[in-house]
Amino acid sequence: MRPADLLSRAAGRFQSQIEIEKDGQAIDCKSIMSILTLGARHGTQLNLRACGVDAQQAVDALSELFDQGFDESDSEVTSEQSG
Repeated sequence: MRPADLLSRAAGRFQSQIEIEKDGQAIDCKSIMSILTLGARHGTQLNLRACGVDAQQAVDALSELFDQGFDESDSEVTSEQSG
């Protein structure tokens, strides 16, 4: 549940619409409940996409969160996004 919380919080910092897709099912990345119902486990193939004014920054920040295995704190996610 911690990764879903970190992901939805990080996504919520952006204005863009952000979605995660698994097996053709796309969900709103800003909704923790949607993320949890997606049922993605470690190693699951996911597609991340964003549309809006800060879409590239959103994809970069969330991709970094995935790359680091959700081990960073919220403050580190914020600083990644700011810098």
